[in-house]
Amino acid sequence: MLANPSTSTTFHCRPNSTHNPPFSHTNHRCKLSLSPGCLRFTNFAKSKCSSLSLLLSRRKRERLVTVVKAFEDNSVVNDGPQSLPPPISVKIPVGDRHLSFVEILVETGHLGRQASGSVTVTDGETIIYTSVCLDDVPSEPSDFYPLSVNYQERFSAAGRTSGGFFKREGRLKDHEVLICRLIDRPLRPTMLKGFYHETQILSWVLSYDGLHSPDSLAVTAAGIALALSEVPNTKVIAGVRVGLVDNKFIVNPTTKEMEESELDLLMAGTDSAIFMIEGYCNFLPEEKLLEAVQIGQDAVRAICNEVNALVKKCGKPKMLDAIKLPPPELYKHIEEIAGDELVKVLQIRSKVPRRKALQSLEENVLSILTDKGYVSKEENFGISETVADLLEVEEEDEEVVVDGEVDEGDVHIKPNGRRSSPLLFSEVDVKLVFKEVTSKFLRRRIVEGGKRSDGRTPEGIRPIVSSCGLLPRAHGSALFTRGETQSLAVVTLGDRQMAQRVDNLVDEDEFKRFYLQYTFPPSSVGEVGRIGAPSRREIGHGMLAERALEPILPSENDFPYTVRVESTITESNGSSSMASVCGGCLALQDAGVPVKCMIAGVAMGMVLNTEEFGGDGTPLILSDITGSEDASGDMDFKVAGNEDGVTAFQMDIKVGGITLPVMRTALLQARDGRKHILAEMLKCSPSPSKRLSKYAPLIHVMKVNPEKVNIIIGSGGKKVKSIIEETGVDAIDTQDDGTVKITAKDLSSIEKSKSIISQLTMVPGVGDIYKNCEIKSVAPYGVFVEIAPGREGLCHISELSSNWLPKAEDAFKVGDRVDVKLIEVNEKGQLRLSRKALLPEATSEKSSAEQQARDLTEANTEQSKDKSSASKSVNPIKVDSVEDAPLSKKKVYKRLTSSARDGPKNRSRTVSSITSKDENSLVNGEAKIG
Repeated sequence: MLANPSTSTTFHCRPNSTHNPPFSHTNHRCKLSLSPGCLRFTNFAKSKCSSLSLLLSRRKRERLVTVVKAFEDNSVVNDGPQSLPPPISVKIPVGDRHLSFVEILVETGHLGRQASGSVTVTDGETIIYTSVCLDDVPSEPSDFYPLSVNYQERFSAAGRTSGGFFKREGRLKDHEVLICRLIDRPLRPTMLKGFYHETQILSWVLSYDGLHSPDSLAVTAAGIALALSEVPNTKVIAGVRVGLVDNKFIVNPTTKEMEESELDLLMAGTDSAIFMIEGYCNFLPEEKLLEAVQIGQDAVRAICNEVNALVKKCGKPKMLDAIKLPPPELYKHIEEIAGDELVKVLQIRSKVPRRKALQSLEENVLSILTDKGYVSKEENFGISETVADLLEVEEEDEEVVVDGEVDEGDVHIKPNGRRSSPLLFSEVDVKLVFKEVTSKFLRRRIVEGGKRSDGRTPEGIRPIVSSCGLLPRAHGSALFTRGETQSLAVVTLGDRQMAQRVDNLVDEDEFKRFYLQYTFPPSSVGEVGRIGAPSRREIGHGMLAERALEPILPSENDFPYTVRVESTITESNGSSSMASVCGGCLALQDAGVPVKCMIAGVAMGMVLNTEEFGGDGTPLILSDITGSEDASGDMDFKVAGNEDGVTAFQMDIKVGGITLPVMRTALLQARDGRKHILAEMLKCSPSPSKRLSKYAPLIHVMKVNPEKVNIIIGSGGKKVKSIIEETGVDAIDTQDDGTVKITAKDLSSIEKSKSIISQLTMVPGVGDIYKNCEIKSVAPYGVFVEIAPGREGLCHISELSSNWLPKAEDAFKVGDRVDVKLIEVNEKGQLRLSRKALLPEATSEKSSAEQQARDLTEANTEQSKDKSSASKSVNPIKVDSVEDAPLSKKKVYKRLTSSARDGPKNRSRTVSSITSKDENSLVNGEAKIG
């Protein structure tokens, strides 16, 4: 049958529900479809089944035998339409939201029934679906568990579609990668050693209501699905978010509540310990953080207790028989071979020589245990023999007895000296055990001797050297070196167009005006590796440093720039993300960003079980850990902030979790470390310039009437583009509230564009003076003058000159430029202008008229008897013309200089003058720290 290429066999056996016993009549749908020429379903023979099972894996053979047994017992369901069983669901109360319990609905057995474990978790109208599958064939043994996590937010969950050409989701976005890491980090420590079946966790957001965040739900869903699957792990993992609003902690707050929250804490753990913490806050004290962790741990415990009951009801048996561990005696043999050398190698302080020495020692151990063979000292009784001697078979060692004396085939072995057979082990086992033994010796050295590999005490911080201004053309730069870890931080300033656009499920454009990008090239550890798109680790470390620095940045109103920080790790030996925090803080100051204060970051480690190495059992906390201490230790706890509080923290546990007292000790020790690092950063030489670079763009901010914004933009953006081309500025950004930002490389182009925008958006007022205005058209009754781009007014023929003009075209033509004054704005918004009011002749006439009016008043008071002479002095100027007489030159000057104080009917201003400071600001000058 197998030789016939047209013959194929297909077997499907999957549970309908995971809560019934395996392969029972009520919960499975079994189907065996055979192609023509094969036995029919009802005549399936044991012999055929056994021959087929030889080609299948062990797991499939076990399933096949169970199904065949079920056939014999007549307990298999017949083919035909089957109804789906009801899903198993449980409602879990979590914390309180507005004084009412929050319930998370967990369902299994409805979706993804062919997966090893699947679950849907619902909070409000947000639904997460998560599945766990594992490979049938184990992969090669490794010290890194083969677990992959993929989390994706479907746009359809919010009733949207992708904006790309293909209209479907593509590669993971940065925030999705961060959630993948949040899922992976707490689950990995719960996996049992020796299980090498590749495991894949897939998580999708199927529905999103915009209120209930999916990230903490995804962590909980992955923990439940893994607990229900066949993958062997120790305990159930659950995750929650904790916020702080009005000095009150909220478990799993809504997105609206998080907008007002002072804390964003996401944590995961079991019913008894904490495994992962990641949080960001605005300089909260350590005691407040511990209080938040305690509330979160209580919520996690409640979820885990409910899930444990669900697992007992419908969880699958764990594949404990698939665990393959190295031989126990191998640990002892490696310690015998390399123990003394390991003690010496671990005392080497420099990373590269120590790494090379460890590699050489590992090669020697591999050669002995995989090629030559090894005989234990205890078994060899002190006799040194080579492998060739031990493998040599001497003919005289065997003596065959003559036939008849003993049964045929029996062989008598002549007694000879006791020899031990050589021990040979697989290369993979030797490498795994050598790494564990190395970690054990390193931990023992720290606990017993109180000294680390580089000679520091547990609280010691490596030497720190920092400098600023290394890159002359960059807007800001700093090089921060701590021991053998080095970060080159570079700051670039730009306008809003440089902001990073963020895609999200909510149909709203989100732009980040500050972002930090972290790069970890292989050269930083002296290796050769891939260069390309950022890895998940680089994205995670960059976000941690970004969120740590964000609280010290000024507001957009105080500093309208978009800020980009690049942190390139040029050398690494542990805690490179915290070096990025320190280097980024110095680079921001060097770029002239007025940060609120300085912050620093430090990474903490731990040796949990000190009693194993002769300690008193108290966990030993290590400050500023190196790469080897991170790999061999039990904790990686990164904390950033200043002396007063914390801005960001991230903790990963590699053992069975930690408790709050241990975390309190680590936080307090981290605060002392930050104080020391901040003091060293103040010694930076050269120090930060704290001024904008001459190569940084200038940004001018001005406010206009929001109704005039469309005038600046123009039809299809033509007007704003013409202003940019005419003035040479880089960009003009307008906002709906009337804020206009002009970005340019020099001050002159900013002044040009500012003048044009001011004229476009001005509101004309009676008494305003407009100089050098162009005449656009001439009519018999006057001329039309453009006082601003697109804004014209009529200057009547009577207001063109102090002398009488029969026609306007006799004295003026199109293109002439004149100075005019606004004398009236009618109810239709039309402007009436006057050129005559600014002419010197008109001013002198006004002065003489006022003098004659004064003479008339004096004559009346004297009551002259000669009425004829009195009437002659009054006739040139009528009495009613006094009110309409031109004002004196002195009064005109006052109105020109005091237009800001005058009312709208009695003021005068020059449009070309610079706008008042309260409406405009030019960003430049020294950045103040504090």
